[in-house]
Amino acid sequence: MEETETNSMKERKPKNIFVQGPIAASFIADSIQKHSSKTDIGGHSIFLGQVRADKIEGKEVASIEYTAYEDMALEKMYTIREDIFAKYDLTCMHVYHSLGKVAAGEISLFVFTSSAHRKAAIDACEETVERLKAELPVWGKELLTDETYHWKENRP
Repeated sequence: MEETETNSMKERKPKNIFVQGPIAASFIADSIQKHSSKTDIGGHSIFLGQVRADKIEGKEVASIEYTAYEDMALEKMYTIREDIFAKYDLTCMHVYHSLGKVAAGEISLFVFTSSAHRKAAIDACEETVERLKAELPVWGKELLTDETYHWKENRP
């Protein structure tokens, strides 16, 4: 009995979506390249979230320092993933979110959905991004060029 419970728990273990620092373009390219052997896929949709050098009260954002309540975020991501797979006919989904400092111009979020047909991939990608922004316990501390900071607020 114990072994069965342990195996079930392992199967349900949420995948770690967090990476330290920015998400490298080479990582994104490699992820895309790995899908070339999956010939049942007809469409991919990719969202890349990039840190903007916004102006806040006359000061520019130099970087964002991301923190998260990781265990809760991974559980929530698992739920989002299950919901999206139940709603759309996807072949696969990959989500990566930065933790730590990410400079303006660098990538902090990578969402990659694939399906036999483009519409499912596009719609699933868009809904995934919106749900991540609304539901994941991830916070961004915008570090300004004058060494002050401002807590980031997600906007729809």
